Amino acid sequence: MAININTVSIDALIPYANNARTHSKKQIKQIADSIVKFGFTNPVLVDESNNVLAGHGRLAAARLLGCKAVPTLSITHLNETQKRAYIVADNRIAEKAGWDKQILAIELQALVDLDFDVSLTGFDIPEADLIIGEFSPDNQDDVDEEEEIELLEKEAGPAVAQPGDLFLLGDHRLICGNALSAEVLAALMQGDKASACFTDPPYNVPIGGHVSGLGKIKHREFAMASGEMSEDEFAKFLEDSFSQIEAFSKPGAIAFVCMDWRHVAETIVAGKQTFGDLLNLCVWNKTNAGMGSLYRSQHELVLVFKNGKEPHRNNVELGKHGRHRSNVWTYRGINSFGADRMDDLEGHPTVKPVNLVADALLDVSRRGDVVLDPFGGSGTTLLAAHKTGRRARLIEIDPRYCDLIIRRFEKHTGKQAKLAATGETFEELSEQRAATAAPAVAASSATSELTQAIGGAL
Repeated sequence: MAININTVSIDALIPYANNARTHSKKQIKQIADSIVKFGFTNPVLVDESNNVLAGHGRLAAARLLGCKAVPTLSITHLNETQKRAYIVADNRIAEKAGWDKQILAIELQALVDLDFDVSLTGFDIPEADLIIGEFSPDNQDDVDEEEEIELLEKEAGPAVAQPGDLFLLGDHRLICGNALSAEVLAALMQGDKASACFTDPPYNVPIGGHVSGLGKIKHREFAMASGEMSEDEFAKFLEDSFSQIEAFSKPGAIAFVCMDWRHVAETIVAGKQTFGDLLNLCVWNKTNAGMGSLYRSQHELVLVFKNGKEPHRNNVELGKHGRHRSNVWTYRGINSFGADRMDDLEGHPTVKPVNLVADALLDVSRRGDVVLDPFGGSGTTLLAAHKTGRRARLIEIDPRYCDLIIRRFEKHTGKQAKLAATGETFEELSEQRAATAAPAVAASSATSELTQAIGGAL
């Protein structure tokens, strides 16, 4: 068998007229990108007359790249019948191979960790997300998730976080501040624009009487929009917060906004005025019912807005990449039975399942994209972004919830959060601020005792 490798002019090569293998423009572009990245590592197979036996896609990619010549491997031992059969066999036999999905997930994740463009492997980003997610240790159902994300009980004493603090949590950021403030957003984003937003703003209903906590957990009210606003005031609050999201998001970015049925009308109006299009209204179908009067609530609403008129990213594409999604999302509610459901409820009254948020991010964003959540709450958006390889940017006005987000992140990832201004870890900051606060607390206590003593003497 004679085998000769030569560089041959593209114009001298003759594609097989009856080649049954087709190549889409997208695939030819992928082959071209691979050639640019890795080189022309696989020669075009030709016979003694430069008729192409294998490599029609590579030849088309070379033409796309403007190549004048390509490497060829000459096969001269086949007769005409064998050549015809080989052209079919070369394509068909390759299709019989399979994938060890678990090993593939490890390899794709390794490439992601090395900041390599995974699309150069031939896997689309949504495909890679699906494969990596399937075998990720974080990919567990809601019961396991609740057990994994055990929330620490609230500690006595003041919160560690203070207004204005910016924390670095790996690739993510959290700032303690007001979601309505452009200055807070600018300090958080630092020039970045969000490709997606998933946020759960306060619903302007009191927590007491509306969030059951299984009848055992009593929550303090949210810092704002906890039932004190009129309908017009709440509509203005939503419009102002949406305006900040719009200003710090890319054109075409998708904003998921959670809301209960009481204020969905105001949310739709404010969202359409600010973002533009309402793409859909999704329903979180909980597997258990909460509180209610005539009917017990067993769902929450997630409004899906698009920022501006630019095209949005669609990783679902009617199941093309294996993501079969509708606008009804069924996940366990935190009130369901689970080993740590009480810890979840004690940590935050409206905590969402991480998988719910993660799936939403997978639908409309790419790995490495920035995800904004101006109402950070218990940090579920941050954990979902971490799980899916996105970069979270969170705002939370309540210092105690900032502490909760950080503790939840550290427990979930094993990484330490740091104060951006000093580089101190959260643990170091906690100790330092506790030590600073102790003399003030002692002085206050002494003053109180002295006042009581004087009052008693009088």
